[in-house]
Amino acid sequence: MSKPLSVVFYWHMHQPFYREADTGRYHLPWVYLHAMKDYTDMAEIISQLPGARAVINYVPSLTAQIEDYAEHLRNFLNGNTTQLNDPLLSALAHKRGDYNRDERNYLLETCFRLNHERNMHRYPAFSRLWHMAEHARNNDAVLYLGDSFFTDLVTWYHLGWLGETVLQHNFVARRLIEKARAFTYQDRRDLLTLIASLLNEIPAKHRKLVENGKIELTTTPYAHPIMPLMLDFNTARETVPEALIPAEPYPGGKERAEDHIRLAIDSHMRLFGQKPEGCWPAEGAVSEATLALLGKAGFRWCATGESVLHHSLRYNVREQQGNRDLYHPWLVGEGDEQITCFFRDDRLSDLIGFEYSRWNTQDAVNHFMHELADIRHRTQGMDAPVVAIIMDGENAWEHYEQNALPFLTLLYQSIAEHDDYELTTFSDYLQQHPATDRLPHLVSGSWVYGNLSTWIGDPAKTHGWELLIEAKKAFDAHIDELDEGQRAAAEEQLRICEGSDWCWWFGDYNPGDVVRDFDHLYRQHLKKLYMLLNQPVPESLAPAISAGGGAAEGGGTMRRGGADS
Repeated sequence: MSKPLSVVFYWHMHQPFYREADTGRYHLPWVYLHAMKDYTDMAEIISQLPGARAVINYVPSLTAQIEDYAEHLRNFLNGNTTQLNDPLLSALAHKRGDYNRDERNYLLETCFRLNHERNMHRYPAFSRLWHMAEHARNNDAVLYLGDSFFTDLVTWYHLGWLGETVLQHNFVARRLIEKARAFTYQDRRDLLTLIASLLNEIPAKHRKLVENGKIELTTTPYAHPIMPLMLDFNTARETVPEALIPAEPYPGGKERAEDHIRLAIDSHMRLFGQKPEGCWPAEGAVSEATLALLGKAGFRWCATGESVLHHSLRYNVREQQGNRDLYHPWLVGEGDEQITCFFRDDRLSDLIGFEYSRWNTQDAVNHFMHELADIRHRTQGMDAPVVAIIMDGENAWEHYEQNALPFLTLLYQSIAEHDDYELTTFSDYLQQHPATDRLPHLVSGSWVYGNLSTWIGDPAKTHGWELLIEAKKAFDAHIDELDEGQRAAAEEQLRICEGSDWCWWFGDYNPGDVVRDFDHLYRQHLKKLYMLLNQPVPESLAPAISAGGGAAEGGGTMRRGGADS
């Protein structure tokens, strides 16, 4: 009898630093909203299903903000402070519930930012608020919306973002949904207390899942930097020869990459109690130099996109008989820089990320199982084939019925209960089946199209790098003039500026309002770096970098792995 096909689900959890550099307040609420929905649900679903196993990646830039939110909420609820550092949470906690004109406009703009079909119109009371708001806007009557409208609106927005496992089992959540309207200050404080508890529980809940052998936890270099570009901008031209790149390299890029790697390991050990064996390089962006740094840092394995393997082998593995080369890991590098690399199955990953949310749950899972059966058939005779499904672990689920609880439950169960498949983790797989095939050359790229064009190559993205280069030069010139505390603050600010998300959003294909948010945040962070260095802010940071204006699939928060997938 042939061995079962190993199946690994790898969920990547990431948010960039959203705190405003000048005020310290959060500009966008996505960290805590995803924490009370997706990070909570994912852990609970795996916990509740006997056969479910997965690998979950937490980026330190995300976990640092989860901890920050949790601490602020504890202090607020314990009476140690009267202020919250997020305007949306502050609106929920507003004791009197009388909002001024700016606050009302903010709530009208913010509190409908969720999937309307899946998470708003499913609740008649929430849907009614949306219709009232639309009527008021269309008839220039926003001023006539009363205070109770806004207290109900901010309450319903948070109820709409609660995870399905919370809605099923938490008394406060069920009571408020049944109440539906006229929410009091005590109602809102109860909801705030629930949110605080969900954020507080995330590290311990995941540690327990590790102890029970249900999940493997991994990390990403600290602030999610695109390391191949930090090390050498020319890596962008390995796949896009005409890519526009800065005229000079990023100063001290190797040392900066090593800093992000070291801090990620330290952060992970402090939060989760053990050193990670695996690493998801930010955006799956890899180069031979990047993997050498990861191997030298002690990581046993990493993962990236399928198209990187196509480029590296110089043929499309899907056109190979059985496309077997996709379904085993590869060794990259030599000596203490050697690391094992897994490659994402773009088709299966993108089906979950972009397609199945529109399908009937049973049909979607049946289709996925059919795809697995086809892979198992094509890999017959291989010693230990493994399928790597790697995707964003937070942004897809709002497009599914009930935040994908029915889909993920049935998917895990169908695979776990089938004799032909084995749900496992990358480290457990390698424990039994160490990689033996060596990749002669790794072509630089990422999980998006196998290249680096999402972060560099057009005028706006490349200008973003040029502004960062100038800021890094100022950092190098003046960091030694600072005392220990000032130096630490400047170093942390530089890390934030080096994150991948800023250049991800630059480009005409992304929605204009989101581009403006990230453009503003990026330039504010660069300005703050100059201020921490006691240097004048250059005029080059005044104009916007990119305007956006497109309609990227899924709002631009995710992209498909392959251009034609």
